[in-house]
Amino acid sequence: MLVFTRREGESIRIGDDITITVVAVRKRGYVALRLAVEAPRNIPVHREEIYQAIQREKAAKESREAL
Repeated sequence: MLVFTRREGESIRIGDDITITVVAVRKRGYVALRLAVEAPRNIPVHREEIYQAIQREKAAKESREAL
């Protein structure tokens, strides 16, 4: 795993096609980041909890189809 330190307005590039930019940092007892992701439309981009829900739904569908 590669760990970066970035400030508001700074970016990280992944390959030639993906840019992740820190657009806001909020500190209210915890730190919350707002990130902007620029990627080609054919590359899915999800928050982790959404990705996990999609994977569970996919597994459930495959399980039903196997019956």
